[in-house]
Amino acid sequence: MAVKTASKPSKTTKKSAVAGKNKFSKETYIKWYKDMLLIRKFEEKTGQLYIQQQFGGFCHLYIGQEAIVAGTASACRPGDKHMTAYRDHAHPIALGVDPRVLMAELYGRSTGCSKGKGGSMHFFIKEKNFMGGHGIVGAQIAMGAGAAFAEKYNGTDNVAFVSMGDGAVRQGALHETFNMAMIWKLPVIFIIENNNYAMGTSVERTTNVTDLSKIGLSYEMPSRVVNGMSPESVHEAIEEACDRARKGNGPTLLDIRTYRYKGHSMSDPMKYRTKDELAEWMEQDPIEHCLNVIKENKWMTAKQLEDMSEWVKKEVAESVEFAENSPYPEAHELYEDVYTQTDYPYIKEY
Repeated sequence: MAVKTASKPSKTTKKSAVAGKNKFSKETYIKWYKDMLLIRKFEEKTGQLYIQQQFGGFCHLYIGQEAIVAGTASACRPGDKHMTAYRDHAHPIALGVDPRVLMAELYGRSTGCSKGKGGSMHFFIKEKNFMGGHGIVGAQIAMGAGAAFAEKYNGTDNVAFVSMGDGAVRQGALHETFNMAMIWKLPVIFIIENNNYAMGTSVERTTNVTDLSKIGLSYEMPSRVVNGMSPESVHEAIEEACDRARKGNGPTLLDIRTYRYKGHSMSDPMKYRTKDELAEWMEQDPIEHCLNVIKENKWMTAKQLEDMSEWVKKEVAESVEFAENSPYPEAHELYEDVYTQTDYPYIKEY
């Protein structure tokens, strides 16, 4: 089988990362760097722990794709809703969730963000409006539009973000959702985290239309390609889409081109791509990019950068310690959180 090469951001798109240096503040770059570094180290430790069989189930790492959640988090508002698939560890961290409760969830402990019942693929943090990682491929697409419908119905100006992989766009529910979202002008932003390979099959082998932003065109949905290795480009695209949604002009589709350095899951041997391709993408690493911008502008001293690195290591280490010292859920938890009390009269009758 011939190995397909992942399409890289165009030269024009790459330039936007450089041009963005003057637009974004010192504080923004430092936050991007800190958040992405924490995500990277959290995921690296997660991979190590999984190999050591400290916890089980499926496990999908976000290493390499950090600029997407960093740029999205810096461009959104606290009331906005977020939903993604099962590669869901990074999104809560970018939204400010304590990594301790995330690690505890991986360990299946009661102190986890889903009380130890969800594991790697089903993080859920109500306080940060993170409405879940979802294990069913593409299921979050329709549910995310439902969340956007609720925001519009309730008269807020909040936006719903729905992230999906390039493989999930093959689900039929996407087309039904896109149609309704445009008819009702729902405040939803559909984000394709396009790492080109789905589970292990390249976009080129699954469709004649390799520019996934074109999927939105038949619905006249505003759509564009974004450099997913640049937090600047992601922030700008998200900001533009949010402005459109908050004004009542409906959804946007963003084909955000990125690259995962690791496999689809921990069991993926990655034989469908070359080492040279991986190395070429790693040259665009978003963490190194932000670090270089910080150094070039002398926004942090070597000591401050070292202190930040040590803080990240400490956070990850304490997350593991917190998880390992937390109790497992008690047996009665099997019967809790299955149904929820409601005020709807027709429910109470039964």
